[in-house]
Amino acid sequence: MLGSVLARVTRRQVNLAGFAGCVALMGCALLFEHVMKLAPCNMCMLQRVAVVELGVVFLLAAVHNPGRIGARVYGLLILVAASVLIALSARHVWMQMQPPGSLPSCGADFYTMVDMLPFNEVVTRIVNGGGECQAILWSLFGISMPGWLLVCGVVFGVCGVGANFSLERARS
Repeated sequence: MLGSVLARVTRRQVNLAGFAGCVALMGCALLFEHVMKLAPCNMCMLQRVAVVELGVVFLLAAVHNPGRIGARVYGLLILVAASVLIALSARHVWMQMQPPGSLPSCGADFYTMVDMLPFNEVVTRIVNGGGECQAILWSLFGISMPGWLLVCGVVFGVCGVGANFSLERARS
């Protein structure tokens, strides 16, 4: 049953599903921020950038619907984008597992740092700091938001790479 369903799935469908998943993740992030009033920390903001980056690659792959070589290029781009999301999420989970107060502050909020510093320095400060990022404001089944982003990054990465390396091109 599952094999017959998977036999009919195309690369474009998987890429569109990946894009839709990234849109859903951003929708959840905005819901948490604006409806539930949970202010995102600096690591959360970097993870949002990574989710948007991954979503853009999925969208480009779906719209372009390239041949075999192009699909593999998109597969590699998806791998890179998902790896960035996975690395940031894993670092954030690690930060949350440290004893409270054991990490230094990364300084000002995300937008202030982006206005004042080059982006690579902003990323370095946030990843090396993170005292504000230790708080767990929400969890589901004992997994925090960055934990769920880590899971989503792995799933999206595996599905996106697998689809772009092995599935057939959608017939227009």
